[in-house]
Amino acid sequence: MEWLIVSLASLLAGFVDAIVGGGGLILLPALFATFPTTAPATLMGTNKSAAIWGTGIATWQYSRRVRMRWQAMLPAAAAGFVGAFGGAWVVTLISADFLRKLLPLVLVALLIYTLARKDLGRTHAPRLGERAEMWAACAIGLSIGFYDGFFGPGTGSFFVFLFVRVLGYDFLNASVSAKLLNLATNVAALILFAAKGHVWWHFALPLAVANVVGSVLGAHLALRHGAGFVRGIFIIVVGALILKTGYDAFLR
Repeated sequence: MEWLIVSLASLLAGFVDAIVGGGGLILLPALFATFPTTAPATLMGTNKSAAIWGTGIATWQYSRRVRMRWQAMLPAAAAGFVGAFGGAWVVTLISADFLRKLLPLVLVALLIYTLARKDLGRTHAPRLGERAEMWAACAIGLSIGFYDGFFGPGTGSFFVFLFVRVLGYDFLNASVSAKLLNLATNVAALILFAAKGHVWWHFALPLAVANVVGSVLGAHLALRHGAGFVRGIFIIVVGALILKTGYDAFLR
């Protein structure tokens, strides 16, 4: 029963994550609820061992159908990897608890801005030159990658929003690029967790298979329905993140 519960959660997480990010909102709570006495680091490492495969497959699917701006995104992915490693190292030295109360407020501001700007992310119109775009993407990758390693919730949503707002991408192209950077940050986190023995490898395979199945379905829907569909899912996921992180910060 435990395998079935977490595998279904992994499938749904892969589905949501492939569209707009936020799969950790589903799989991590399921792991914590199913294995309440297990060390959090082990559950987080196991989550990464599944998510990395779904994110990788989604990146590959998207890149075949949507033109990835590789000249900007490959350096940004490298910066995200470095940032995530740095964030994971820093969190071993200081607590990330102060972010728990700040995060819901940041997400509320992000959601209000997205709802107020109804045209935001509906058309793909990159606004920076190649070199400026690369440096901006690297800054996003490094900063949000650091956040992912240090704390984590909402990483995919932050990537998507910043690619739309700063780089001028539509929601579909922003989601494609976010997948590549999220893959890099997940690899960094998984290396760290695996090195410290915080991965349940006997759960990794079934969770990875389920995550990939959900990811394929999610990417198919996003490619079929375009930027407007991705924007709608983005708003839903950010709303859910606000409720979850708000509950954790102020009511739990």
